Amino acid sequence: MDHLHAYWRMEYIKAPRQPEGGDIFADLPRLGDDTAALIIHRSPLSYLILNRYPYNAGHLLAVPFRAVADLPDLTAAERADLMDEIIIGKQILTAALKPDAFNVGFNLGTAAGGSIPHLHAHIVPRWTGDTNFMPVIGETRVLPQSLAAMFARLKETAVSLKL
Repeated sequence: MDHLHAYWRMEYIKAPRQPEGGDIFADLPRLGDDTAALIIHRSPLSYLILNRYPYNAGHLLAVPFRAVADLPDLTAAERADLMDEIIIGKQILTAALKPDAFNVGFNLGTAAGGSIPHLHAHIVPRWTGDTNFMPVIGETRVLPQSLAAMFARLKETAVSLKL
């Protein structure tokens, strides 16, 4: 019998959940340690963070600092800033990982897969052939690099691009 180990998954399962009314996306930028928070880039109204439980290697989230649940709740300035963060995230991922394509989007509401009520956009790099039987049959995702190594790689790229 073959064994495949997805060690990161247990961390996700055992991770403490935010208390009722808590907001992880508001708390992380206040830590004062962007490396511990996995924050890749900050702009005046939003930030980029490496997803701690990614769909694919390099999966980023663009998050407004102000907690809102839906797109119309953003001010015009916040919408523009968030879109700029999405573009910056795509630039960083392109330079660092050279993906073939991207999935970019929002999960608005729990029925759409939104697990955190603080609005955020997913920026997921994709490569030709990166989807196989593992997520479907094995209910397991295979990520080729640790979160710490991926963070260092993307942060270094962001600095070198002078973003």
